[in-house]
Amino acid sequence: MSRYTGPVCKLCRRENTKLFLKGERCLSEKCAMNRRAFPPGQHGSSVRRRVTQYGVQLREKQKLRRMYGVTERVFRSYFSKASRQEGITGDNFLRILERRLDSVVYRLGFTVSRPAARQLVAHGNILVNGRKVDIPSFLVKPGMVIELREKLANQELNQRSLDSARVRKVPAWLELDSTKAQGKILSMPTRDEIAVDINEKVIVEYYNRMG
Repeated sequence: MSRYTGPVCKLCRRENTKLFLKGERCLSEKCAMNRRAFPPGQHGSSVRRRVTQYGVQLREKQKLRRMYGVTERVFRSYFSKASRQEGITGDNFLRILERRLDSVVYRLGFTVSRPAARQLVAHGNILVNGRKVDIPSFLVKPGMVIELREKLANQELNQRSLDSARVRKVPAWLELDSTKAQGKILSMPTRDEIAVDINEKVIVEYYNRMG
């Protein structure tokens, strides 16, 4: 399955929640969820479908997958990896997603959204331990240092992003030095430190059901 490249506001409306895919716009009155809080489509505002347990599981899975912007194939591979690790599968699953480099770049406040962070990484503008890494799915580890390339660190757009990071707060498992546009991975994230409004248990149920 290829990556979705259509209007991202439709994804929020389909999942009936803000996925924060457009940065500051999601917090403004222009947000589609504020103006049309019903599923997209000709009959989205009038049709009421019966929701089954499978439907609840599917929607929660799709919501999380779209939030992090990964394909179904990659998403399923992350789940398989999480299920083989010690501990709670749901927590392991979220921890893997959160440790993706594009997600860490977003959490540190280098960009205002995960799609923007993915683009920043893919264009080779992020350094990990002083070396360029252009793979958004790269998984970070404790002790690694993440930083913006010097030529971008002082750009107005990135400075605005860093300013907004101070407002939304950087997670406790990360450390940000906004003056240097540099962050450090202090530890593996715990479930309490992963700020996503998701019921991961029903996603585990979904994949266990699918076999």
